[in-house]
Amino acid sequence: MNATTLPASLDLATLAAAYRAGLKPSALFAHLHDLAAADDHRAWISLLPRSELLARAAALDVVDPASLPLYGVPFAVKDNIDLAGLPTTAGCPDYAYDPADSAVVVARLLAAGAIPLGKTNLDQFATGLNGTRSPYGACRNAFKPEFISGGSSSGSAVAVAAGQVSFSLGTDTAGSGRVPAAFNNLIGLKPSCGVLSSRGVVPACRSLDSVSIFTLTAADAAAVFAVAQAFDAEDAYSRPLAPHGRRFPAGAPFRFGVPRREQLAFFGDAENPALFDAAVARLTALGGTPVDLDFSPFLETARLLYGGPWVAERYHAIKDFIERQPESVFPVTREITLGGAKATAVEAFDAAYRLKALKRRCDAVWQDVDLVITPTAGLHPSIAAVEAEPLRINTDLGYYTNFMNLLDYAAVAVPAAMRSDGLPFGVTLFAPAFQDLPLLELANRWQQESGLPLGASGQPLPTGEIAAPGVPDGMLRVAVCGAHLSGLPLNWQLTQRGGRLIGAVRSAPEYRFYALAGGPPLRPGMLRVASGGAAIEMEIWELPAREFGSFVAGIPAPLGIGKVKLADGSQVSGFVCESAGLDGAEDITHFAGWRSWLASRSQA
Repeated sequence: MNATTLPASLDLATLAAAYRAGLKPSALFAHLHDLAAADDHRAWISLLPRSELLARAAALDVVDPASLPLYGVPFAVKDNIDLAGLPTTAGCPDYAYDPADSAVVVARLLAAGAIPLGKTNLDQFATGLNGTRSPYGACRNAFKPEFISGGSSSGSAVAVAAGQVSFSLGTDTAGSGRVPAAFNNLIGLKPSCGVLSSRGVVPACRSLDSVSIFTLTAADAAAVFAVAQAFDAEDAYSRPLAPHGRRFPAGAPFRFGVPRREQLAFFGDAENPALFDAAVARLTALGGTPVDLDFSPFLETARLLYGGPWVAERYHAIKDFIERQPESVFPVTREITLGGAKATAVEAFDAAYRLKALKRRCDAVWQDVDLVITPTAGLHPSIAAVEAEPLRINTDLGYYTNFMNLLDYAAVAVPAAMRSDGLPFGVTLFAPAFQDLPLLELANRWQQESGLPLGASGQPLPTGEIAAPGVPDGMLRVAVCGAHLSGLPLNWQLTQRGGRLIGAVRSAPEYRFYALAGGPPLRPGMLRVASGGAAIEMEIWELPAREFGSFVAGIPAPLGIGKVKLADGSQVSGFVCESAGLDGAEDITHFAGWRSWLASRSQA
């Protein structure tokens, strides 16, 4: 590859290979600026001047590509996020201002070597899920221009899908970082609320807003997320990225929730139901067990977002402007926003109380499943259809998305299939807050199995694993061999701490096994020996690290937690026994497991 050969795809792996082979950022960005300037999807509101863009790129021409994590990576910024050097319009020309500084999240990306092309189109003031509510024109879908791009982060998604940038920033309050991803065959990461700073972002609902990331691959989303996330003490809603919970590597079983059949909604679409069924089957093939889920509390929560007082936050964000210049606001946006001025404090408290109760019900599902899968959107309407019925269709588009930030969950929209009409279909995987990385790792496995092309490029997915962005695992594993086994008297000590069964294993054949004196409950002890040992049946449980100390503190002598060697040679924390505690114990090694010994007692 010579210095002017352009990569076939802008995914990070392909782009990095092109740079290693001699491509210079200045050559790439000259091409990309011309490509974006000629775009007819209405994806862009403003571009950096060509001379400034090329100057930024040329500065990297003499820099070692290995020295920056996002060296020469082109990206786009939704035009409600500040980028110094270009106005922030929030999709409203009369509202526009010139920021002195870039938003915190943008500044982090710039410092990592990424280069912005410009600002992208959106549903005005980030109010909408369709991409048509903009005075800059309805953003056109990357596959079929007569269909909606999804919104509000419409241009951000289309710019990635059309091969003009490697990734983009959006925002997601009600689904704006997921619906456009689904409609343009992209990964859409809706991070845990607060882990990406929102300082320098025009708020929609400040207490719920989340800066989102659009990429071609899940691996790319993880790489961008690793750079973008950081605690910002000057953002009142910022919070550190806490240790995540359970991961979903190949070979590890997991359970996932699926809304009951009667609670799924496709709004008359004939093809998407079968595509969703196929997506459930794919997740099952990746090691998951589907679990029927009562989706009603999620749906009730979703209705609170626009049917409750949270609309008042949208009014609060622009109240001075909209009261002074209501004619400057897009008609549908004006109607929705001014409706927020009518909410009372009593209604706000009523809704807050209701949300608290609904969250308790929704959170209860995490006792039974590790994640949930839904369609990202039940239908994909045309621009004409949305313009004819803007409120009803927008409500339909939020059926599977509006609850997410109210409930404080992390979510990843992933491409699932190409429809017979040439439009993409996508699904969303969601889990509790701070499960961003595990969801992306699962999304990476999903993409590797799907065989779908990247965005609208037609290019195949590159292979590769996700490099974890230095976030500690929030789970610990423990091997149990007695009363803590599934269904036995002390198993509750694991389940009430959020423990999950990983699977049955055997120890290495290096242990003697004893029924200890005393009880109830009856307990066994495992003693590692130099010779004459046997393999003992055990279960591996995963427990949140924050709960591990209290679990260990409740273990009575002569038992304790040490390292147990498993049959595959690995070691895991597990129950061990002091030799001094074997007085009066019965050697039951020949049973090779506690359940077998208990069964022999019941038959005696």
